[in-house]
Amino acid sequence: MLRCIAIDDEELALELLEDNIRKVPFLDLVATCNNPLEAIRVLDGNPVDLVFLDIQMPGLTGLQFIQSGLAASAMFILITAYEKYALEGYSLDVVDYLVKPVPLDRFLKACHKALDLHQLRSRTKADARQPPADYFFVNVDYSLLKIQKSDISWVEGFRDYIKIHLVSNAKPVLTRMSIKSIEEQLTGLPFVRIHKSYLVSLPAVTSVKKNSVFIQTMELPIGENYREAFFNLIGKTS
Repeated sequence: MLRCIAIDDEELALELLEDNIRKVPFLDLVATCNNPLEAIRVLDGNPVDLVFLDIQMPGLTGLQFIQSGLAASAMFILITAYEKYALEGYSLDVVDYLVKPVPLDRFLKACHKALDLHQLRSRTKADARQPPADYFFVNVDYSLLKIQKSDISWVEGFRDYIKIHLVSNAKPVLTRMSIKSIEEQLTGLPFVRIHKSYLVSLPAVTSVKKNSVFIQTMELPIGENYREAFFNLIGKTS
């Protein structure tokens, strides 16, 4: 459901607009306003998703109302008798620009565009709130294998391929992927690059020497270019 308001200084035009809005099942008309200043008072306590807005109005035009930012989070559909403002309207990123008299089918099309945009924004916000997945998939033998990030001990790079060594399986996973790509997959987790060819899980590290990292009995070299950053990370000096 989209909460909306309608703003037009012509009483008949406002009544026709209200009638059209009430025919659209996903629109919830919060208020009708004769001018933008009245709309400002309405918006102060009633946030809305969509504003149907005339352009030529005394005091404050529709375009000036958009530019004011007083309804910055709302979408706008402009409804006007003048085609000449179309380019300026679209430059303000309005959803649609309707010229009076507006056929109902054209009005419905504009409303559906607003609904689609609202749903897209909602999905984007929801995705942004979700924590990153604790797994990813890699190609192995013409199929996709699920890798739990917490199951990785270390990663070994071979040009265009990597071996992913797992806690749960003695046999490493070989897949066509760069070590840089998997490093990006593991961003924000306790993994550290110790060599141009090695990426290790810090919880899996059992001991460290000046030139080596040990994961159980496996000894991995620390590259000269990575030494200082690695020892700074673990809070030790080399």
